[in-house]
Amino acid sequence: MKVVITGSRGKVGRAAVKRFVDAGHDVLGVDLVPPVFDAGQVVPGRYQLADLTDAGSAFAVVAGADAVVHVAAIPQPTGHPAHVVFQTNLMSTFNVLEAAVRFRVPRFVNVSSESIVGNFFPERPFLPDYVPVDEEHPLHPQDPYALSKAFGEQLMDAAVRRSDIRAISIRPSTVHDESNYEENLGPQVREASATSANFGSYIDADDLADALLLAAESDLPGHEVFYIAAADNAGGHDFAATLREHHGDQVALRELDRVDASGISTAKARRLLGWTAKRSWRDHLDADGRRLPQR
Repeated sequence: MKVVITGSRGKVGRAAVKRFVDAGHDVLGVDLVPPVFDAGQVVPGRYQLADLTDAGSAFAVVAGADAVVHVAAIPQPTGHPAHVVFQTNLMSTFNVLEAAVRFRVPRFVNVSSESIVGNFFPERPFLPDYVPVDEEHPLHPQDPYALSKAFGEQLMDAAVRRSDIRAISIRPSTVHDESNYEENLGPQVREASATSANFGSYIDADDLADALLLAAESDLPGHEVFYIAAADNAGGHDFAATLREHHGDQVALRELDRVDASGISTAKARRLLGWTAKRSWRDHLDADGRRLPQR
């Protein structure tokens, strides 16, 4: 397929471009910044510099595509004024999706976020109704980033109502690669009390890239939503014991796949996409949360 991957210079985008190229697809990477060429490095696929908040640029890069994987976004509500986060994320999604509908692109993969539930960056305290969180959990976004992702998923719903496009929204947990495992997950590995707002959930960038590839190759009709997370929690802690220690009975505990389970259920992705997590924090960190020597 001819696949457009937006946000191709980011952590997720880079992993996705490599995975799609390795799978034999013709990839056009799109981003606001030019690719970086290190000594001896080959950047896979083709590349186009474009600001997707501009509709003309979005239409230019999507023309002729068989699938679009929309990764590009400001990845959190901090660091930019709220209106910039919301406008950038929502309008880039609208423009790229509108182009895909008008050009009759058959498949659109939208990268949403686990924060859509409301657990990250809340101005007022928030706890989920139950864990592990799944696709049926109500959405209570507060911040402009989570709101932009919620509206993005509604754009997918509208697109499948008015066209033949097939859409999949992927809600990844916090994404990690070799560069940030130690900094971000090290404290959680060392101490269960450091567990984050998503109860220690995370996803490896390469596992997420696998999910994006399966989504792009899928023939599922309509608009489906999938959570993507590692099978375990950061640190491999006893999930039920940690939950009760820090939250008592405030959060309902549903059936777990394993003692060290993630706070996010990926049962739907396993069932409908055939996706399973293959990587763990244990591939990068020791039991003290320190980076393992590179192999």
